[in-house]
Amino acid sequence: MYAALWRILPGPLWVRILLVLVLLAAVLYVLSTWIFPWVDSIVSNQEATVGAP
Repeated sequence: MYAALWRILPGPLWVRILLVLVLLAAVLYVLSTWIFPWVDSIVSNQEATVGAP
């Protein structure tokens, strides 16, 4: 999959590297802004405490 992505990116090596970094930043932004909060609201947070016997 990464090889296919690398082949479809235009330009010389430095442009491809820049595009990959921009795409990676965009994916991380979307994950941290919308996906992770959505998953957190679905997953029930159970408060568990570990006490000494």
